[in-house]
Amino acid sequence: MRTVIFDLDGTLADTSGDLIAAANACLRELGTGDPLEPGRDAGVAFHGGRAMLERALRQLPPPERAAAVEAGYPLLLEAYARDIDTHTTLYPGAMDAVAALRAAGCRLGICTNKPAALAELLLDRLGVRGAFDSLIGADTLSVRKPDPATLHEAVRRAGGAPGHALLVGDTRTDRDTARAAGMPCVLVGFGPDGAGVAAMAPEAVIGAYHELPPVVQRLLPADTTSPA
Repeated sequence: MRTVIFDLDGTLADTSGDLIAAANACLRELGTGDPLEPGRDAGVAFHGGRAMLERALRQLPPPERAAAVEAGYPLLLEAYARDIDTHTTLYPGAMDAVAALRAAGCRLGICTNKPAALAELLLDRLGVRGAFDSLIGADTLSVRKPDPATLHEAVRRAGGAPGHALLVGDTRTDRDTARAAGMPCVLVGFGPDGAGVAAMAPEAVIGAYHELPPVVQRLLPADTTSPA
């Protein structure tokens, strides 16, 4: 069974607006105003809540910054859960590609470093949770990406096998996760890094989602043999 696992933030959906809004809400409580901007800071948003807080609080000495990030992170998650889908949109063609892969016999899953409950909530709000056979979040296991156990488990829960699976993502973390798991990686070229993701040496880069099904067919050829 061929299996395609997707990252969520920056891959299936542009979540940067809501992530940045949540980080700014948290930072206001910490007394720093709204230092993050949706366009300028979209790239750091896709690396997670702590990365955004680190960016915004970089003027603090390291010990104070680390303490502020840990204190602020729960506040960020609360703000994000309240307004998780105000600005978030699925990337154009994403669900058409998912439907095409399903029709071609692929199993489908999500492997994200977003906390699992928030990932479930967002996918439900977007109306697409039922399109995926598995979901592994940052806290589903005792490890998170780039540990390959997360990707292996996403494939297993989807009903697939690691030797017939690949990961679709947008960051070096995704590339490193797939490489550690011994799977091909497809990176999207429409995120903040654009076509520059090719420098990360994935097995393929797509510029739009209509390109994904033929890339999956090339990297994971369908088994057309019949039992004897």
